[in-house]
Amino acid sequence: MEKLRSSLPNMVLVLTGVALITGALLAWVNSVTAAPIAQQQAKELADGIKAVMQATDLTVSKTDTLRQTLGGKEQAFVVYRVDNAQKQSIGAAVEATTMGFGGDLRVLAGFSPSGELLGYTILQHSETPGLGAKADKWFQTGHKGSIIGRQMDTQKPLTVKKDGGDVDAITASTITSRAFLKAINQAYAAYAEQPVDAQSGASKRH
Repeated sequence: MEKLRSSLPNMVLVLTGVALITGALLAWVNSVTAAPIAQQQAKELADGIKAVMQATDLTVSKTDTLRQTLGGKEQAFVVYRVDNAQKQSIGAAVEATTMGFGGDLRVLAGFSPSGELLGYTILQHSETPGLGAKADKWFQTGHKGSIIGRQMDTQKPLTVKKDGGDVDAITASTITSRAFLKAINQAYAAYAEQPVDAQSGASKRH
């Protein structure tokens, strides 16, 4: 028993030392990798903006964040207003997030000054591989559910045919399709500075 008692403090000291060393190592790794990760994310966003705006020679002239409470949950819409090389507005790229079948579905969509949907890219999703995950291609030009080139400044939002609209839903993934189109509709409303949802109240700008 005496030996057990004498070894217990030693075990505590050893475990404490290991925890401190591990914590220090994790903090060091985080400090080393944080900057490269941030740079990579910034590059991915910049490339995404160019892709959805269908332009390479552009600059983000202003970034706005609009917040609204939708379904009891606050959501943020980030609007990147974009200029061309002549410093003329060519529209904006907008980040919007909705709840898909497997979790958050985050979309970046590009709009022209006249309200045309120029392009989109999926920034984040948790959809089923082979089904909902097809959203990254399904609604692009040349694919069955293409919505590129649509005029968003009409009174009719984008909806799937099952709900009375004219957009072909992803096969066996109606929930994902609805979530995606909802994100596009809300992204345009944020760009146009309209209420994102009639039930959510007025937009708040930050």
